Amino acid sequence: MENKKSLLLELYIDDGEYRFPSTISTAILDANSELKELEDKIEETTETVKALTPECDKLDYILSASSGALCGVLDVFLVGKPGESPLGNITDKWFENRTIDFAKLCGYKGDESLSSAISFLEKKYKVPYDQSVGGGIFKELLNLTPDNHHFKSLGHNPTLLGLFFSILNQFTNTSSFIADGELITLNNSDSHFELEGHNIPSKLFCGFVNWFGHLISDISGSSTSKGRGMGIPSPIWAWTNDIIAIKRKLNIPASEFDKSLNEIALKMFKEGYDVRFQTAQVIPVFLNELVVRLFYTIRRLIGYYSKVQKENRSFTLLWKSCEPFSNATVKRMLTVAHGTFCLVDLGDATIRGFATGGGYFNVAEFFMRVNIIGVGRFTISLYGEAKRGILKHSALNDLSFIKRERVVVTYYIEGLQQLAKAYDDDSILSFVNDLQNSELYIEAFNKTVKLAEIRKVPEKDILKTKSDIDSYFLGGTHK
Repeated sequence: MENKKSLLLELYIDDGEYRFPSTISTAILDANSELKELEDKIEETTETVKALTPECDKLDYILSASSGALCGVLDVFLVGKPGESPLGNITDKWFENRTIDFAKLCGYKGDESLSSAISFLEKKYKVPYDQSVGGGIFKELLNLTPDNHHFKSLGHNPTLLGLFFSILNQFTNTSSFIADGELITLNNSDSHFELEGHNIPSKLFCGFVNWFGHLISDISGSSTSKGRGMGIPSPIWAWTNDIIAIKRKLNIPASEFDKSLNEIALKMFKEGYDVRFQTAQVIPVFLNELVVRLFYTIRRLIGYYSKVQKENRSFTLLWKSCEPFSNATVKRMLTVAHGTFCLVDLGDATIRGFATGGGYFNVAEFFMRVNIIGVGRFTISLYGEAKRGILKHSALNDLSFIKRERVVVTYYIEGLQQLAKAYDDDSILSFVNDLQNSELYIEAFNKTVKLAEIRKVPEKDILKTKSDIDSYFLGGTHK
């Protein structure tokens, strides 16, 4: 049996025009609209990838590393460790002045004497847990001394847990301490302390004010201190107390590691590692941050004025080119700078730890000289680098997928255009109208022949002349 292929063309008339019911032209319009959306997504994703990609050149890396090394040297020689810190002496004096200013703000009318101002604050912001020495149970259980009671007393810790225990002690007239890996709370039966306030909210507010005011009174030592005095613990190291307190509240015994770390933190505090010294450590880290951002801004400022013509300059474009805060380039420069800073600082701390250990590694000396602020800032930079790397990888995957989708849509449009040429060519399909006009029948026959050829009708079945058509419809044969 001879296989015959036929194609049924269904036409309808719309305003005197002959059209196919399948809207190929509409499909092409929809596909082009989709292609435009894909192009917009590609442009947007490309901008995202660009924003996540640092554009540092060799000079940027050199300047960043130089800043980190210089600030690291400043940290080694000007911060060092407690008791040997020129910058520490400056921050000590600054805190002394701020303590006097705070006392005046609270009603102090005396002279510029630090001890007088501290004495005023101690009386104004009394708390039940301010035992600095003690006999009996205080000596046996806590070994409480003037140089360790600010660290062991949880209410003196400038942390959220310190605030919690301070308010708890004020409500219950108790004192809470950390000693030998244990949380010890003692009742103050001989104390007449009473928290002010007429209801719970007002008592909570007064408890917070007492806690804060008492910390300020102790930040530069006590009123009876001779010399530098014992300040309040560093919040970064006070967490060693927090861990033990939380564990004991959960009936979990403190591990030997917890106890060892707590002992190191206490030893560092007794050597003078407190909030004042920690503030001194901030200075070279902040200086490193400032210098790197300044390097970035100056270089881009020079580049802007050298590349942009005067008539095209604007403050918006200038700020976009030079702002040193929210772009991946300056963040990469900061990572290099803080990494170099930590390399210098940790190298010095390690050498000093071995040099003062007498054949062993002096862990306390190492941690006293490590700029923990610098390490924390470098950690933040590394986190940012990792996050940007993940986002960039995800954006590149999205970009690759969108580009593949664009290729598919492009091929789809090309296919639709070929279909439009084969099945939706109005210039050829107008033969129906031409046949109604006897003067155009020859041109109409030519159009029908062309249409048949486009539709892949076999050559032997195409009616090419009027006689062929007459013969076909009169029952003749076409050859």
